[in-house]
Parts: sequence; C-alpha cells; structure tokens
Amino acid sequence: MRLPFLFFICICFTLAGLSYVLWHVWTVLPIGKVGKWTAVVLFAIVFFSMFFFIGGLLEKMPLNLASFAYKVSTSAIIVLLYLTIIFIVLDVARLLHLLPAGWLRDSWVTTVAVTVVLAVTLIAGNIKYHHKTRVPLQLSTDKPISRDYRIVMMSDLHLGYHNRRSDLARWVDLINAEHPDLILIAGDIIDNSLRPLNEENMAEEFRRLTAPVYACLGNHEYFSRGAGAKEFWQAAGIHLLVDSTATIGRDITLICRNDRFYRRRKELKELMSHVPDSTFNIILDHQPFNLEQAGESHADFQLSGHTHRGQVWPVSWVTDMIYECSWGSCTKGNTQFYVSSGLGIWGGKYRIGTQSEYVVATLNRNKN
Repeated sequence: MRLPFLFFICICFTLAGLSYVLWHVWTVLPIGKVGKWTAVVLFAIVFFSMFFFIGGLLEKMPLNLASFAYKVSTSAIIVLLYLTIIFIVLDVARLLHLLPAGWLRDSWVTTVAVTVVLAVTLIAGNIKYHHKTRVPLQLSTDKPISRDYRIVMMSDLHLGYHNRRSDLARWVDLINAEHPDLILIAGDIIDNSLRPLNEENMAEEFRRLTAPVYACLGNHEYFSRGAGAKEFWQAAGIHLLVDSTATIGRDITLICRNDRFYRRRKELKELMSHVPDSTFNIILDHQPFNLEQAGESHADFQLSGHTHRGQVWPVSWVTDMIYECSWGSCTKGNTQFYVSSGLGIWGGKYRIGTQSEYVVATLNRNKN
C-alpha cells in the first residue's frame, strides 16, 4: 500500500500546486478576462497533456512532433514547481508588508518580474544540463590485478523522444575521448519507448564506443519493454546482464542485478557466491537501496543511479532524505559506492542545483 499512498499524496500536492499557481496567474495578469482564461486554460492543457503523451499518444505522432510535445509537456512540471516557489515568496513578502498588496493584482511589474526570473532559471538549468560534468574517481585494491584500468561509468541516459541520437553522439565522443578499458551503465538507458531509438538507429552510435559496454536493467527498461528490446541490445553491442555475472579478463568480475522493480530478482548473496575472491568485483544495481547488502557480501564497489538527485532543487532535498546515499561517493564497511545523478535526464532538460555527469574511474593495485 505504500507506493499507491505516496502516489496519491504526490497527485494531491501537484493538483494543489496547480490550483495555487493558476489562481495567482489569473490574479496577477493585467489583462482582460479573455486573456486570463486563455493563459490559465493553455497552461492546464499543456500540463495535463503530459499524462496522455506518456500514456502512449506519442507513439502515434511523427517523431519530431512527438519530441517537441514531450519536451514542452514535461517542462510544465518544472514551470509549475518554480512558479509555486515564486508565488509563495511573493505571498510571504506581502504578509510581512515587504511588498505592496497591489503588486499581486493586475500588475505589469509583477508579471514581467516573474516571467524574467522564471525564464532565467530555466535557461540556466538547460545550459547546465547540456554541460556534462566529468567526475574522477579513484579505486584501489589489494587484490592481485595484473594492470591498471580506466573505467567510464554512467547511468540514466534516458534515450528517447527528448534525448535523441544527436545527444547520444556527443556523449559517445566524450566517452571515447577518455580511452576507457571498460564502460559500465547502471540502468535506464531507455526512457519510455524503444521507438525513437529504433527510428534513429541509435544502436549504430553505441557501436562507435571503443571499449566493451556492460549494463544492468533499470526501472525504465521495464516501462519501455516491447518487441525488439533484445534485438536492440544485441545491435548496440551492449552486454546486458540480468541477475548474472561476467569476468573481464582475469581481474574484474561484474555482478549485474535485475532492477528492484522486478520483485523476484535474485538475492545478492546468491549472485556473489560464485565470484572469485581474487578478482575486483563491481556490482551494478540501478536503485541504491539496501546498501548494507553489498557490504555484507564483501563487494569491492557498487555503481548505482536512479535518483537523478531530484534533477532540480529543491527536489534534491527530497531525494537526500529518501536515500541513504542519493548522490556521490560513500562507503559501508569495505565497500565503496558511487551513486550517479545520471548522464541524461527524464522529462524537461533542466539541471538546477544538480548535474548531469559521467564518472571516469581509475582502478589501481595498492602499492603498499
């Protein structure tokens, strides 16, 4: 009952926020009733269209039109969030007599100020999203690995109607520039549908990667499952491991878990029971829950994603409360973790107070 209850609470807060914002838009806009009704109805239509698009309507639209509709409709969530924050600040300022009450009714000054603040926030967030952050990470081991390794790690590409082949091409160039020995992806390669990946032949871009690619499933892989999924992984040259392990050379063992969305996935202890003690073992587990299990299994390192660290502030505060480690490096016992905020993103392309990133890890043998 927990997830349905949380979903219900989120819907209630969203509808309350929408009502609050639409009332203020109606009150603040210094135009006639026809203009007010037009603005309010248009915003409501754009906001609610997201549910129809995600529900399957995009599949029936031309790709470019579907891409535009996806970006606009999902951006409405971010617009709603920041308009809510802006109007709360204005209401508090009015109650504290820091702002004339007249500025919240039929005011060009407030209309222009709110529009400018919102526009600057979204433009800055979009620029931040397109600027990918390179995160260096040092991994050391006492195990007898034969050489040093450079491993590029990432998660949450969310390729689809908004992250198109042109985006993937730029990411592939960034990764290849690192000259990696190994590439790891911790789930959510696909956003919601295989259609845009197949129509733009994104598998061809993946084949440009110059190192072996291994990946685990994320929850969005389950949302997007359909005919051709297996063929896509094969065409892309991605080694998708589902509740299974693989040994890279003689030095590294990957343990790739099925996503937590699949309730009957194997226990980590079962997967780890056949892992050689002499190899450096890396767990790929999309959602960073129950981190203590990796520590109890004496894993060396775990890569996760999923959280996006909320994508935008102040949602990042929420993910920081939900997850033991919502982003970055942490350690439990002798196990080192990295939770990535993701290379791509779901929905509107904005990073506000968070970053889109890829990790460049160097694995060395301890000299001591």
